[in-house]
Amino acid sequence: MRQNPIYRQSLLKTLILAVFILASVMPPSVLANESGKSPTFDGTTTLQTILTSSHRSLANRDRDKYRHPAETLKFFGLRPDMTVVELWPGSGWYTEILAPFLASKGQLIVTNSASNSKSTLAFQQKLAANPEVFGKVKVVPINPPNELTLAPDNSVDLVVTFRNIHNWVSAGYAEQVYAAAYKALKPGGILGVEEHRAKPGISLQESIKTGYMPEDGVIAAVEKAGFKLVGKSEINANPKDTKDYPGGVWTLPPTLSQGQKDRERFVTIGESDRMTLKFVKPQAP
Repeated sequence: MRQNPIYRQSLLKTLILAVFILASVMPPSVLANESGKSPTFDGTTTLQTILTSSHRSLANRDRDKYRHPAETLKFFGLRPDMTVVELWPGSGWYTEILAPFLASKGQLIVTNSASNSKSTLAFQQKLAANPEVFGKVKVVPINPPNELTLAPDNSVDLVVTFRNIHNWVSAGYAEQVYAAAYKALKPGGILGVEEHRAKPGISLQESIKTGYMPEDGVIAAVEKAGFKLVGKSEINANPKDTKDYPGGVWTLPPTLSQGQKDRERFVTIGESDRMTLKFVKPQAP
């Protein structure tokens, strides 16, 4: 049976309208995921658009529910026109978010070891493989405790560190890192800290062994470097974390150091309980 031409035209218009409506309500990142291309980032790109962008793997996006990156960065006061230093970026989990957000109006500076270790080279390759996202990132080689110049003095708006302090304390150069951050920041600049949080009263040796740091101890050490605590947040708190595991904090995701042993239990707990702290470099008197 032949269809009425008017009916066919009406059906075609309805389909076109449906496609148009669907495209208008879908985030640009969703459309980018379908095409396999990253969206174009500019000064108006929101953190939420970046978080759902196809340049981030599904595994990395799945960790947002534990790390609350948008809320954490907003708490630190991140703006797209800032100069930001990310300390010890690891595999670049936060770099994937900061780089496109700052690319148009700001500047992202990341530290990387001056050595040619496997992790150092992997991070360099990650940046080089995606110039559309990371092409404007400045990499500063460091070799702590002596080589720790992050940027020219008094030139940075925000320094951030995510789950690194336990490693600095273990290596014995946490004070030097705080001093380097203080030197690079402008007066009024912010140091944003996220770190695994220990039970009250834990000893230094136990902290180093387990990876969990005492919050009051972290605050005291950072303030000793000249900073002033101006905010604390429970954005990254996890009351399920009992902090008494055989392999310390590395027992939990994403490391899951115990392998298949009690894996379901540790996955259910999620990532560690974390302090989220905001410090300021005081203005000159």
